[in-house]
Amino acid sequence: MADLSSRNPDWWRQAVIYQVYPRSFADADGDGLGDLKGITQRLDHLGALGVDALWLSPFYPSELADGGYDVADHRDVDPRLGSLDDFDALVAEAHRLGLKVVVDLVPNHTSHQHPWFQEALRAGPGSAARERYVFRPGRGTRGELPPSDWQSVFGGSAWHRVADGEWYLHLFAAQQPDLNWDNEEVRADFRTTLRFWSDRGVDGFRVDVAHGLAKELTEPLRDIGGIGASGETALLRVPPGDHPYWDRDEVHEIYRDWRKVFDAYRPPRSAVAEAWVPGPRRALYARPDELGQAFNFEYLEAAWSAEELRRVITEELATARAAGAAATWVLSNHDVVRHHSRLMLPPGTDPGAWLLSGGHAPAVDREAGLRRGRAATLLMLALPGASYLYQGEELGLPEVADLPTEVLQDPIWEQTGHVRKGRDGCRVPLPWTADGASYGFGPGGAWLPQPPDFAAYAVAAQSGVEGSTLELYRTALRLRRKLLDGESLIWSTDSPEDVLDFSRCEGWRCVANLGTAAVAMPDGEVLLSSGPLPGDGKLPADTTVWLG
Repeated sequence: MADLSSRNPDWWRQAVIYQVYPRSFADADGDGLGDLKGITQRLDHLGALGVDALWLSPFYPSELADGGYDVADHRDVDPRLGSLDDFDALVAEAHRLGLKVVVDLVPNHTSHQHPWFQEALRAGPGSAARERYVFRPGRGTRGELPPSDWQSVFGGSAWHRVADGEWYLHLFAAQQPDLNWDNEEVRADFRTTLRFWSDRGVDGFRVDVAHGLAKELTEPLRDIGGIGASGETALLRVPPGDHPYWDRDEVHEIYRDWRKVFDAYRPPRSAVAEAWVPGPRRALYARPDELGQAFNFEYLEAAWSAEELRRVITEELATARAAGAAATWVLSNHDVVRHHSRLMLPPGTDPGAWLLSGGHAPAVDREAGLRRGRAATLLMLALPGASYLYQGEELGLPEVADLPTEVLQDPIWEQTGHVRKGRDGCRVPLPWTADGASYGFGPGGAWLPQPPDFAAYAVAAQSGVEGSTLELYRTALRLRRKLLDGESLIWSTDSPEDVLDFSRCEGWRCVANLGTAAVAMPDGEVLLSSGPLPGDGKLPADTTVWLG
């Protein structure tokens, strides 16, 4: 059985990590915004669930121009969420419960409210303060045009002009100026940040936009033409490492430097890259002398197809093995439509357009979505490597696609001219009880409205209820700890076309029926099923079973 104890430096390789979006997890002070004390008070839920670690999305000082990813101070806590003392108490309680703590690190940019950026605005063109960021004069006869045609991920130009006429780079919101990682002061400051949180007991880091730090900043800046602003599609249109601001080879020097910091601790601090790059390039971030692990988004984006998922799983295991890393699996997070809804969208559906329709075009069968989502989860948890869960998926929460536009907080809504609704639908605060002003989220309301049917999904409504999604997760994680061993699988050679069938260690077998009709189930003791079994030896559609 895999050793996930605190003494094991490789605890992260096959861990189950639970992502907490702090503002939506639990609110202790009643202001409608989740906070650190609220998380601490609810950590027993994670202990009972059976996860190995929690990953905290940003809790730093922020004006929330991008949900907390616009950081004004990388070494402090937003006062609306608590204090450093509250953070220390959270870490202590997590460790008491046997949970590791992973924090989000946002190294590509700061908030425009960061003291460095405010200093840069005051200091003016040519100053050392501006060298920490990417400032450039504009093009055109009066500098009225952006320095290049680079585009923001959130829409529009990635350049914003300041009062003295210069422009600064922001690959995301205008309130998120990009740092200049050619500047040694920037590099030294982040080494300090890594040590600051590691010294406070943090066990690992999730690195936001890990593929975006290094940029080609030689003059004149190179236009990108029609290759796109972001994502793997843009990277596939240029030679590897040659995009002017995504996935440049120079970024790996930064992470090799960080690894020296991580390895100075006992056990070494872990890290995982958020890098939206093709598999062979992603493996570079996961090398042992760099971050050690990288998110596999191909699995999240795969259709509900046995053929496609078999290919994605096989490729990810090979990629991880080649890098000396562990595979990673994720179905939902704070940036995407929750998988209990997403997996039911017909092939070719644009999730953004579906959100814009309020979840009505096409309509999603919630019961069918929950059945498929449970099957997908049980399949994922049987795979070798680390699994990342997103808060609320253990309750079977669907996407809240019909949020009124007047309550939307995601800057994508405004920056795209109301063309993209954004990510608020997966960030609606969690329901803990079946009643109350915010279903137990806090003593008051919630910063995003919760739909009435959240009452049925509440922790209190599912806890101890046989067959509930919460109890399925608890049972699966308890069994997984007992069964887990090795980092490989063996595919069955005689499974039906729409079935994924593989064996792990000690006779543990996972069979998932992704087709539309029931199929004969292999012999073996049923350890766990994602849904009811009819008792006729058949495995229903959209159902996964573990056999022993």
